[in-house]
Amino acid sequence: MKKYIILTPEGETFAPNREFEVENLQVLGIVEHAVNEDDAIVQLLKENSWIIDAEFNVAEFIVHELL
Repeated sequence: MKKYIILTPEGETFAPNREFEVENLQVLGIVEHAVNEDDAIVQLLKENSWIIDAEFNVAEFIVHELL
């Protein structure tokens, strides 16, 4: 089994002073005990229904295996 981090370029992030919009990736979650990237996404969505409710696009997800 593998461990994955799932990121998205969607959404907005602001600097602490709120005057600057920062372009970066947001971490949606870390999934342990996944067979592959697809399994990691399925597990993430099952455990975090807010991701779908917030209307994040699964096609935009960036998945990286953690060593």
